[in-house]
Amino acid sequence: MITALRLANLSLLVLFPVAWFAPLMQAVSFPLWGLNLGAREISTISGLQSLWGSDVFLALAVTTFALFAPYAKTIGLALVHFGLMRRKVLPVLAVIGKFAMAEVFLIAIYVVVLKGVGIGQIDTAWGLYLFTGCILASIVISALTTRYFRQ
Repeated sequence: MITALRLANLSLLVLFPVAWFAPLMQAVSFPLWGLNLGAREISTISGLQSLWGSDVFLALAVTTFALFAPYAKTIGLALVHFGLMRRKVLPVLAVIGKFAMAEVFLIAIYVVVLKGVGIGQIDTAWGLYLFTGCILASIVISALTTRYFRQ
């Protein structure tokens, strides 16, 4: 079982960066502001680039939740899996994983608000599902790792 957990966790080290550059959503138009974006794809990285120019505090929060938290948790789990870090850090890694989930909820709120209010046209893209899947996989791997080491 530990081999499967190791492999699944190590795959996240590759999948997270793919998810960061993958399109999360496609913004087409915002008639309220007279904008027609021509189907502009928005990824985590492109969104962060825009945020750093306009709102540094929010950019720092999103960078922490979307990039640092999930990657730090994945690296921490890998270190535990290979015996390079004590198992006592597993509860801390679980908390870090919950912070990573905040990014998914933030994106979902933006999509719901913009679609629900009818301000513009936003279509979700495959990167949102990949990123969400990575976060959920990380939570499951963490839970199974904790269960494995309790035995």
